Amino acid sequence: MATVTIQKRTRKKGVRYLVSYKVPMNGKKKHYKTFSKYREAQQAANDLRSMLDSGNLPDPKRTKLNALSFKQVAKSLEREWETRYIRKDLSSKTVQEYCIWLGIITRTFGDNLLCGISKEAIISYRDEITERLTNVTANKYLSIIKKVFSHGMRLNAIRYDLSVEIPYLSEKDHQRNRFLLPDGLENLVAATQHTRAKFYMPAIIYLGAEHGAAKQEILDLEWAKIDFEFKGAGLITLFRTKNKRERTEFLMPRTKKALLDWKAHLEYMRHRRKITEIKSDHVFCRLDGTPLKSFNKAWWHSLQVAGITNFHFHDLRHTFCSNLILSGADLKDAKEMIGHSDISMTDRYTHLTTQRHLQNQRNLSEHYTGVDIG
Repeated sequence: MATVTIQKRTRKKGVRYLVSYKVPMNGKKKHYKTFSKYREAQQAANDLRSMLDSGNLPDPKRTKLNALSFKQVAKSLEREWETRYIRKDLSSKTVQEYCIWLGIITRTFGDNLLCGISKEAIISYRDEITERLTNVTANKYLSIIKKVFSHGMRLNAIRYDLSVEIPYLSEKDHQRNRFLLPDGLENLVAATQHTRAKFYMPAIIYLGAEHGAAKQEILDLEWAKIDFEFKGAGLITLFRTKNKRERTEFLMPRTKKALLDWKAHLEYMRHRRKITEIKSDHVFCRLDGTPLKSFNKAWWHSLQVAGITNFHFHDLRHTFCSNLILSGADLKDAKEMIGHSDISMTDRYTHLTTQRHLQNQRNLSEHYTGVDIG
């Protein structure tokens, strides 16, 4: 919270009262105004507190605030997202989701001036979402509110971004840790052969389970990013728009075979239907090269055939990390290979290292005594 102080100074010309303020954002104390009467200083201090609580940070060096409503700032932010989509800084799915969340939030804050929205109002909104839904959902909405306030700073609609002081809620109790072991993965891939997506879904599933590829990484993947001949194994480069991280890995054998099978099917069907003009280089596309926007129906149908319930496509990333650790890798290896920006994101797999440590102890026991510790 911002703090406002009144200091009494005695000068030759009489007593003066200095009103100053300090905000947590930078921790520096700044002078606001000076008064000859304490009553005037006290009133100014009260007004200043209200101004700070509404995000209206006084600064004589800055121009007058633009009186913009939350809705006006939100509209400007939507235009910026559209521009970033054109520059390929954001995916179409991300922009679409952002705009949906922003539209819902605007119903609550839309007509309010951005500089008039208090920290307490935002916290109350976050907590109300938590009660109705989950911490994860509340954090998503809070992240959009923070983006609006940050954009509002650039538009000079507020002088101080009070949203930076509002913490995200813990999501530990809501983290999904579902994953498939090797037999479960083989069962899922086999199930795809009883669906209309039997030619391309195996490659998609293996990319998720053997390379930890996210859905958007897969949809954005182009053939130019795959080298099937490199050192006999092949290389693949994946780019995640979410964190702007690119990673290059050797192709896993089953992934390589599934991709080559899909490529051969595409070429066969294009030759058969005499399709010569291909619209894009995307790996997962229609016969004319139009990129797939989603494969949700094929995914859920495959799960249904396999008899697997409560399993999201993103859980294939957990499958990748979990099996990687169970096969002998450590958390640092998993972090690097999955493309996490922070090791804390990989900490959810810590419990699996116990399994690996047990196997190491078994090996050590047999080495010392020839006895398996069970």
